Amino acid sequence: SQAFLVNTGWSGGPYRVGKRIDIPVTRACINGILDGSINDSEFEKDEVMNLEFPTTLGSVDPSILNPRSTWEDKEAYDAQRLKLAQLFQDNFGKFSGDAGKFAVHGPKV
Repeated sequence: SQAFLVNTGWSGGPYRVGKRIDIPVTRACINGILDGSINDSEFEKDEVMNLEFPTTLGSVDPSILNPRSTWEDKEAYDAQRLKLAQLFQDNFGKFSGDAGKFAVHGPKV
């Protein structure tokens, strides 16, 4: 099965630098998921977060689909991405047994 993570929050930088994703853009992303057109998209992989993102999605501006491309300061993005990936890894460490085995599908630090 597939699961989709849609950024409905902040993009383009940290709080007070970036901005919220516009509701019509969020709607267009959700519509692409619901109508299946996302399945016609090509995807790129973020090797740190271990996620794929579409390079095109209907009427959505392709420049916002790759979160890194929305940040003017790429080094700041990379540092924040690594910090977030580590937080995920630390959280996975709190679980044992079957739950812990899903950590391999999460971010890579």
